[in-house]
Order: sequence, then structure tokens, then C-alpha cells
Amino acid sequence: MRREAFRAVIAAGRRHCIGVTMEGSVVAAGNPLSEESRVDGWRDVVSVAVGNVHTASNTGRSHSVGLLANGTVVSTGWNNEGQCDVVDWSGVVSVAAGWRRTLAIFEDGTARATGRRSDGACDVDSWRDLVALAAGDWHSVGLSADGTATAVGNNHRGQCDVTGWHSLRGIAAGSLHTVGLDTDGRVFAAGNRNHAAQAVSEWRDVAAVSAGSHHTVGLVVGGRVLAAGDNSRGQCDVSSWRDVVAVAGGSTHTLGLRADGRVLATGNNDDGQCDTAGWRLATMR
Repeated sequence: MRREAFRAVIAAGRRHCIGVTMEGSVVAAGNPLSEESRVDGWRDVVSVAVGNVHTASNTGRSHSVGLLANGTVVSTGWNNEGQCDVVDWSGVVSVAAGWRRTLAIFEDGTARATGRRSDGACDVDSWRDLVALAAGDWHSVGLSADGTATAVGNNHRGQCDVTGWHSLRGIAAGSLHTVGLDTDGRVFAAGNRNHAAQAVSEWRDVAAVSAGSHHTVGLVVGGRVLAAGDNSRGQCDVSSWRDVVAVAGGSTHTLGLRADGRVLATGNNDDGQCDTAGWRLATMR
């Protein structure tokens, strides 16, 4: 069961994004001088995550995380609260990252977190039998093998109210909202009601979900993409996308990985985070 834990080959953050190539190296788009983009030396990577945070005048710095084929983890970028302190981790099967926080699932289904402790989003040590993790700005969500979810951290907008969800196959976390995908392809949302909760509840035949800071992205069976929520930077302009096999929502931009390894991008490109036209990524790791 542990080997089936969720893995991502694309990840989108506040001002950058990263992706895993077919050779297991990692490419980055965004400001090349930023620490979170310094992934050139990474090899044998099977999954990536980045610390996302809502776009604001006092946010911007981030970190990137890579899971290697041997179960160890690498990280680079902003480390003010220890969110990059992962060098002693081993036996990891899945990783996730939020603002100032990194999460991991281990082979035995347990979780570990490093980073900011003050808001309770790192309090995951008691979680068991996990297959996926998601990290928002101030909360963390875990998906268990039995299809249920649990969440810890800031719950001021109800983003941690997920205990009634069942038969889940996927989860995602934004700044102030949480998204769940069930085995029937239906989508649920908790938290800030401004993030199109009603719209996503009407989606059907969804195969995967991702959450940006204030928008939600759904990959439909067959390769189409849906998006709802804040579209102030064009991050929801995905209706023309086809043949997509994975999606990633950043703070104010969205990525779609096509079956041929090319990457589509829309939304905020102030730092070059949408400059993915030359990428050719792995479509499965």
C-alpha cells in the first residue's frame, strides 16, 4: 500500500514551479537567482513539491522539495523555520510542502513534518496508514488508505472541517480552503466560501485535483481541465487545454502536464514562473 502513495512530477508555488524530467533531473521556472530554483544538481528524483503561499506584498520566498528513488529527500530555498531540514529522512514514499513547512509519508504509513510549529500544521506525528498529504498556508491534510481525511492547523475559515468526507482518492490544500476528490469523481470543498465551493461540487468525472492559493483545478477523465475561484491573473483560463495527465495550482498560476511531456501554463508570469514551453517532463514516475 505504501508504494502507491501520491507522487507529483510538477509543482507550482508563489513565484516559481519545478518539474521532473524523464531522466529524473529537475527543471525550474521563475527567478533563476532565487534559492528555491536551485535544483540543477538533483538526480534520480521521482516526486517534487514546493512551498506555496498566497500572493501578497509580504510574501514571496519559498522552498522546493524532491523525493529521490532511494527514499531520501532533498530541499532548497527559504529555511527560516527549518522547512528544508530533511537530510536525515529515509524510507519516504511521498512529500508535500506548504508555507514554511515540509511533510512526508514513510513506508509504514506514518507522517513527519518539519518547519513552523506555532500554528499546529506540523502536528502530524499521530497520523497512520496514510497515502497522501497536502499542505496549505497554515494547515495540513492527510488522506488515509480507508478514504478518510484528517486536518490540523489554522481552522479560522473551516478549512480543517474534513472529518465527514469518505471514499476519497485525492486531496489538495490552498491558502484557506481544502479540496477532496472521491472515488466517483466528485469534488468537495471546505473553508473559505469565496473559493468557488459551489462550482467544484458540480464537477463530475474528475481524476485529480490541485489547489492554488484561491483557486481550485480539476483534471477530468479524458484530459480536459476545469478551474474555479479567483481568476484575477488568468489562473483559471484552462478551458482550451486537452490531453492533460496532471495539474498543479500555484499561488496565482496553473500548470498542466500533457501526455507528451509538454507543460501548459497560465496566470501570473511576473517572475517567469509560466516559462515552461521548452520543458519535456516524465508523465509517470
